[in-house]
Amino acid sequence: MLHLRVMCPAEVTDAVLDKLRNQPGAVHLTIARGVAVDPPGDLVQADVVREAVDGLLADLCELGIDHLGGITLQPLDTVLSDAADAAALAAPGEPADAVVWEELIARTGNDSRLTFTFMAFLALACLIAVVGVVTDSPITVVGAMVVGPEFAPLAALAVGLVLRRGDLLRRAALALGVGFPMAMLIAAAGALLSEWIGLIDLGVVGSLKHVDFIYQVGPFSLILAMLAGAAGMISLTSAKSAALIGVFISVTTVPAAAFAALAVTTGAWRTAVESTVQLLVNLGGIAFAGVLVLLLRTRREDRNLGRPLTEG
Repeated sequence: MLHLRVMCPAEVTDAVLDKLRNQPGAVHLTIARGVAVDPPGDLVQADVVREAVDGLLADLCELGIDHLGGITLQPLDTVLSDAADAAALAAPGEPADAVVWEELIARTGNDSRLTFTFMAFLALACLIAVVGVVTDSPITVVGAMVVGPEFAPLAALAVGLVLRRGDLLRRAALALGVGFPMAMLIAAAGALLSEWIGLIDLGVVGSLKHVDFIYQVGPFSLILAMLAGAAGMISLTSAKSAALIGVFISVTTVPAAAFAALAVTTGAWRTAVESTVQLLVNLGGIAFAGVLVLLLRTRREDRNLGRPLTEG
């Protein structure tokens, strides 16, 4: 269940109340008239079951609330109410299967920005993968997979393709297109510096046995990437974020990028090419599976949903 807050001009408050009263999935309706200062107006609040949120947001946006005032949503972990239980039964569908498209657009859009934090996590993940490779340690490589933040822009890419959102596509493409090359350069520089000061020996890269799966491309590379991408998108659309950890450690995106950077520093060009292909296969498989999941879950004819994303 989600808590809905609507700030609206006084002249449309009654229309907002009618929308909420006519929605069986909305309960605990309250109103505070004249409390909104900027923009001036009223504050209307309600608790809404997840499966009713998407339709209700569409109704409120038809009234122009997203332009005249504001709409916010907040998840509720615990609700003890007979009225809420009745609303859950009255609303069609199941909460776990409901997609709140505006929430999905906002979440993927915000998490896919090319920010210092995104670059820091990606670079750190590649550096951890470098350590895992030169020490022939699969456990360390798995740690790098968990740290990597690349699923967010891949999810944004899938959402942008399905909903035909150019702003999401541009943001995701920038994060991936700039993020990975920069992280690979940092990984290569870190590897060369570590060898120069005597911490590691890059000569071992050609004789690794336990982490050679990183650059070995095969049918299962694409299959696992698609399975992980499908699981990740289902997790995002159903608010089951715990499953994302399993997605992160199922694909070799960051390790492949790190291995490619290492291979270049040692002149192992074939391994560098194979690692790069592995990276591209995994990125493409995740995004493609995300698109398929969203197409299956999209029920509206108009898929151009959501307000344009703002930078910042």
